[in-house]
Amino acid sequence: MIPTYNEIASISGIVERIFAAVPEANVLIVDDNSPDGTGELADQLSSDDSRVHVLHRTEKNGLGAAYGAGFRWALDKPYDFIVEMDADGSHQPEELPLLIALLESGSDMAIGTRWIPGGVIVNWPAYRKFISRSGTAYARILLQSKLHDLTSGYRGFRADSLRAIDLQTVNSQGYCFQIEMAWLFERSGARIGEFPITFVERSEGVSKMSTGIVVEALAKVTGWGLSSLVGRAPERLALPAAGSAAR
Repeated sequence: MIPTYNEIASISGIVERIFAAVPEANVLIVDDNSPDGTGELADQLSSDDSRVHVLHRTEKNGLGAAYGAGFRWALDKPYDFIVEMDADGSHQPEELPLLIALLESGSDMAIGTRWIPGGVIVNWPAYRKFISRSGTAYARILLQSKLHDLTSGYRGFRADSLRAIDLQTVNSQGYCFQIEMAWLFERSGARIGEFPITFVERSEGVSKMSTGIVVEALAKVTGWGLSSLVGRAPERLALPAAGSAAR
């Protein structure tokens, strides 16, 4: 599942690399009415290859809403695993087999992690590293999390585990959506696998990071952390049983 907004320069290459790495995969492109023609190109890719599907949204109202729409679409289909990744080339499709292997071995969620041994970041400015590492450290402390990269957008889920979530209650819009999903799974005792990734700064297009996204994440993480301290955190999920843990 790939959310897009003005990704016309990169989407074709990403889809091609996904099929080279995992030929049996299906790809869902969730386009937020991109003015650069990404949606039209996605339709062409779909007409050329039955493994490509397109979900058109009429407005750009946040990463979380795009992923929620994509999840609902995918959960109506007989897929075992649902994987999310970016369209800009920052996530390497060649690493998909590592992610899928964790799900196949019993993980409810698998996260591609930058901040563990083996993780590599290419061409990211120092301030972006600082924001990412500081944000993850703050969230880990407030949420008492053991995960190493709570904001990573390269991750996958067992479909049955994802169905345990009422997606209507996950209301984060920006990159905080990734934190919220990881926290919901972790505090419910989910089996979460982490694997190191090579993260490459986009060479095409413009980053979607903004001050508003950072402020949302800080506010929500602080609220969740304080709620947990006074015993008012959200209800734990009832996740279905799976195979052995893969943490």
